[in-house]
Amino acid sequence: MVQVIGSADEFWRLRLTRLDTTNNFEFEWHDDILYREPMVDHGDEVESWHVEAVRLDDPDAVARLATFADQHDAREFLASAAEDLAR
Repeated sequence: MVQVIGSADEFWRLRLTRLDTTNNFEFEWHDDILYREPMVDHGDEVESWHVEAVRLDDPDAVARLATFADQHDAREFLASAAEDLAR
């Protein structure tokens, strides 16, 4: 393996992912399509936010840095991690 020297942002990018943790989806058939009724937003208890680092040369290589129940906290962590990545 060849070692390459450079800043971390040359090898990794950060992303924020929202995960809906609801298990009770309602599906109905309409003509020839499977249709899901829009869900009522239940707030923080049905979603989680993940800050992840993704390798630029291999998009399947993902490292989860942190998980949050609140979008604001996740965005603050993402900004802080982006600053560290740029160093």
